[in-house]
Amino acid sequence: MRSSTSFYLALVVLCSLAFIVDSSAQESPYDVFPEAEPPYYSVRYEASKEPGQLTYPVRYTIWIPKGVATLRGIVVHQHGCGEGSCSSGLTGAYDLHWQALATKHDCALLSPAYEQPQKADCQMWCDPRNGSAAAFDRSLVDFGKMSGHPELASVPLALWGHSGGGHWCGGMVMTQPERIAAAWLRSGVPLLGVNPDRPAIKPHALPEAALSIPMMCNPGTKEGVTVKDGRFANVWPANLAFFNNVRGRGGLLGVAIDPLTAHECGNSRYLAIPWLDKCLSLRLPLESGQALQKISLEGAWLAEPTGATAIPANRFEGDPVKAGWLPDETIAKAWMQFRKDTNVVDTTPPPAPSQVQRDGNRLDWIAEADVESGIQKFIILRDGEFRAEVGGRGKNRFGRPLFQNLQYSDTPVQPLAKMEFVDRTAEPGVYHDYSVVAVNTMGLESKPSPAAPEVGGN
Repeated sequence: MRSSTSFYLALVVLCSLAFIVDSSAQESPYDVFPEAEPPYYSVRYEASKEPGQLTYPVRYTIWIPKGVATLRGIVVHQHGCGEGSCSSGLTGAYDLHWQALATKHDCALLSPAYEQPQKADCQMWCDPRNGSAAAFDRSLVDFGKMSGHPELASVPLALWGHSGGGHWCGGMVMTQPERIAAAWLRSGVPLLGVNPDRPAIKPHALPEAALSIPMMCNPGTKEGVTVKDGRFANVWPANLAFFNNVRGRGGLLGVAIDPLTAHECGNSRYLAIPWLDKCLSLRLPLESGQALQKISLEGAWLAEPTGATAIPANRFEGDPVKAGWLPDETIAKAWMQFRKDTNVVDTTPPPAPSQVQRDGNRLDWIAEADVESGIQKFIILRDGEFRAEVGGRGKNRFGRPLFQNLQYSDTPVQPLAKMEFVDRTAEPGVYHDYSVVAVNTMGLESKPSPAAPEVGGN
């Protein structure tokens, strides 16, 4: 009974207080959102009054990588509860770092924005059985028609969710396990088992099929691990109860406690994206229409839930079902770096920007993010010499500085950062060559882009 009560208290806290923490960073109303022109598509549905249907309006935005004939899956980035977190979902599909993950696996990137009033019941969308799963599926059919990718309605899903979004992602695993490739649960988990104190909170059953789906619980240490009181102190007991239930039956579940944060997402993406990258590599079918692949347990590593050291499973001396599961050595090493200080190492430079274009003294370009580390900033070179930096100067109180910056729920701020630069020192009639260098969040620089020759300055 204690674990069920702890879960409910944690969920109440997540749903009622998420926006209070977040309000200074996320003030955009639901009617302020980026334009959605291909490769972006957006649909909005009004609230329904029909029993069992979604009681809040919702906008879904999807990004589809260019040049992909048949999509292999969808990466879903799901926000948490409250107006601030919900409105942050409006920019989720525009995140360059998450797009890099999706591109690597020929996947789309989708982000919902449920228009939940601040004091309304978050359960009405974060439990997928309350109409949000049906609305989500409806959007996939509509996006398939809009984009020419009808396979969107049936491809596998890789889920990332924060707070109430973690509850939603976990609920999708429990109710539709056959379509879920992997699920990352940041500070929110679904309820397993009956809560006699709160019969209105309908628990999920844990189906056998869910045990083969890789999942990761990712609470902040200040959510009940090292800080035992405060708004989010019951998050860790809820995560631990979920872990004991799933892992106790042999489920592929790990725990990655963020050593620096409370409920904010911090630097968690620098482990979440590599982890999802690995899971997609292991799980996505080789051919369209096939079932998801099962993960071999050979090569797995194990770690104590609150520990900071991972060990190969074949050398682990404790009870394996009381230890968190990690798919392989690469992820285990990244996990240990994250548990220490969230500084997951990346030694590979980002891709070079491309398609640098000139219009007088104005430059614009295209750049893909580094899958491991994202983009921190760009360096502008004029005639091979440093001219300026674009981005990278703003402080990100939720994690490493990013070109797009970050909101509380791990999405870009509005207005979206643009890849452009105006050289106000360029003199008319003086010709220069310009190139652009991308810098990732580890400070590694790409090769310079091909130069864009000046055709006349202003």
